[in-house]
Amino acid sequence: MKRQKAALLIAIIILMTTIALAQDRQEARGRQSAGGSITGHVYDLAQKTPIEYATVILFSCKDNAQIGGISTNESGLFKLDKIKPGRYYLKVNFLGHIATTIDSINISPRNREVDLGEISLTQSAIAVEDIQVTTEKPSFEYKIDRKVINVSKLPTAISGTAVDVLENAPSVSVDIEGNVKLRGSANFIVLIDGRPSILDANDALEQIPASTIDNIEIITNPSAKFDPDGDSGIINVATKKNKLKGISGAINSSGGFDENYGGDILLNYRNNFYNVFLRLDYKKRSHPGSSTEENQTTINDTISYTNSMGSSTRGRAGHNIKGGIDLNITSTDNLSFGIRYGGRNFDRNSELNHEEWYGGDIQHELYSSINETKRSGEFYALNIDYLHKFSGKNHELSVQVMHFRRDMDQDQISEIFNNDSVISSGQKTIESGPGNVWRMKLDYSTPIGESGKFESGYQSRLRSSEDITIQYDYNDSTGAYESLPDYSNATEYIRNVHSVYAMLGNETGSLGYQAGIRGEYIYRDITVLDNNSNFNIDRWDYFPTFHVSYQLENNQLMASYARKIKRPRGWWLEPFEFRRDAYNIQRGNPDLKPEYIDSYEMGCQRILGRNMFSVEAYYRKTNNKIEFIQSVYDENITLNTVENVGTDYSLGTEIMVNLLPFRFWEMNIIGDIYNYRVEGELDGKDFSNDDNTWQMRISNTWTIDRKTRLQANSRYNGKSVSAQGSRGGYFSMNTAVKYDLIYRVLTATLQVNDVFSTAKREHTSEGDNFIRHSSFVRDAPIVTLNLKYTFNNYKADHSRDREDFDEDDF
Repeated sequence: MKRQKAALLIAIIILMTTIALAQDRQEARGRQSAGGSITGHVYDLAQKTPIEYATVILFSCKDNAQIGGISTNESGLFKLDKIKPGRYYLKVNFLGHIATTIDSINISPRNREVDLGEISLTQSAIAVEDIQVTTEKPSFEYKIDRKVINVSKLPTAISGTAVDVLENAPSVSVDIEGNVKLRGSANFIVLIDGRPSILDANDALEQIPASTIDNIEIITNPSAKFDPDGDSGIINVATKKNKLKGISGAINSSGGFDENYGGDILLNYRNNFYNVFLRLDYKKRSHPGSSTEENQTTINDTISYTNSMGSSTRGRAGHNIKGGIDLNITSTDNLSFGIRYGGRNFDRNSELNHEEWYGGDIQHELYSSINETKRSGEFYALNIDYLHKFSGKNHELSVQVMHFRRDMDQDQISEIFNNDSVISSGQKTIESGPGNVWRMKLDYSTPIGESGKFESGYQSRLRSSEDITIQYDYNDSTGAYESLPDYSNATEYIRNVHSVYAMLGNETGSLGYQAGIRGEYIYRDITVLDNNSNFNIDRWDYFPTFHVSYQLENNQLMASYARKIKRPRGWWLEPFEFRRDAYNIQRGNPDLKPEYIDSYEMGCQRILGRNMFSVEAYYRKTNNKIEFIQSVYDENITLNTVENVGTDYSLGTEIMVNLLPFRFWEMNIIGDIYNYRVEGELDGKDFSNDDNTWQMRISNTWTIDRKTRLQANSRYNGKSVSAQGSRGGYFSMNTAVKYDLIYRVLTATLQVNDVFSTAKREHTSEGDNFIRHSSFVRDAPIVTLNLKYTFNNYKADHSRDREDFDEDDF
């Protein structure tokens, strides 16, 4: 069966290759009878960069009738074909630029193909009294298959991390503890400069200072070229590079209350033959606050209650050193080497007062607890990239090899004290173990006709790790912690994934399309060394994707489909019990199945003068839905495990409006309204749940003069439901003022987050014989000052990545 499936996949890829070649030949035969064509490249005159999605409209000189229209691609290229002989003129326009007209274009039997070459557009500007404001890139940009966040336009996040940038991003929600969700799911892939992160998604985003980020791409329906892991998509963080020759760079520092501070240094040297860069950064963040929890459990018809309240703090610290060199071996060959080394520390501490009693009891027992969790370790990553460009557009071969290694340790302790402040019980857990990942990629693309492209490739992901867990219990007679062999385990984890893919894309007039298929073979093995038990998977999976777009003057229509997968994480599968604290026990599930997700999206984008309107509809169905499940383990003790609970459905609409009421005022409004429904059974009982919810983000930016900018971002996250409970909604607002102390050299940004102290987390879970309600309110407002110094006019690099945008400096 496996061989038959592999043969089927190979047959499909061969078929797509045959179709691509046949299409190329058919297009070549049809050129002579298809009429004339007009091509050109649209550039920004000041920045010398291609303009994507510029509007190109063709008119007849005879009666000024509109003949056709199209938008430019990522290289600024456009092509109008099937044009009858005659005289024409062309209008080219793009938001924030002065429109230009190309006159006297003649199409005749002897002059079928007209190449207009480079068409440069000038940025529009207006003088208001003594204020000169030049149009800039917006905070958010919508592209055919992704959304782009230009970080330099978000001063409310400049002193934070990538998580702070995403707080007001489309399709993303962030709770007050910094947990990121993409389209309502915490399962997504994080790429850094197009490469997978060694860290977990949320940890990776927390480790990247916002000051080192150029832009962030949000890809909700990735093509077959990308890994299908992540049911909600990909977040790609593009860090800053430099395009100027010689030495240049930037220095950032930030500081605030409650141990929030950090800094980074970016240095770059470039000449005609190579580019060398080095980045060092350190970031420490702390989120103190107050928490409450109410628990009710029932055992043998006896109801017990435990309430707690007190202070809790969540903190992170991390340092990174990243360096590399890009070598221009020849005009068509580029070789890059990169290395990243870093460390991180995570801690979560709480001091709580508890009140415990049984139903009907007058006597309540009072005690206190201290819970401390510390996770720390070091990691490194190495990468080698090679790129060869053949003659012709979109004809290239790339090879990438990456190696990751991490060594992480975690210490966790939970102690309970009586009224005399004497310890009465305690649990301690120590976890350790290394992890290794190897990734290898081979990608090839070749042009098909004038605007088409065929891509194919092979990828491997080889992952292995060892995890050792030792648990201890407090012995009140000896006053020492003693190991618990029944709760201590050693586990080896292996997961190897081999992938092949093929994609075919083309443009025909205003219509663009891309279709792809990816096949993945996975081998996974989990071995618990203590009892020599073994759990493995050996199978093939298939992931088709499809994208289509249609351009109508100032309107762009888009639709896409992708099949994705959410694979269980290693510790979800470990078949033994683990004591998290005095009230919670955790147990994995080795029979857990992966989630398979069918994701559909449809959108429309329209430009109205200086304003932009975008609407997206999405539908996602998840089979084998994975959820964390709670149940009563013992009196006032909860068992936390993970199960495949059934199927869930998400149906929603996301609306974005970008308004420019005045030249100095930009407003972004993002709204997300959706219905979430989950269906299934737990312990033979139906738990189906559904809810209508919404999210709203409003960002206002005022450019006072070329040195001063103000920004206010507000957001509301609506409530959400799960198989066993619900999470409450909340509102928050962030503000910032950015001022150039020395224009383009020294900049100060003062930001105040959660201005009105309204951000909070409330969660209620309910099941057989238990009800739990918890809340957390962080200390706010959060005030931070950031200083940035640049030298040699440090700017971002456009040379190798079209989607890296200029670093701002108003």
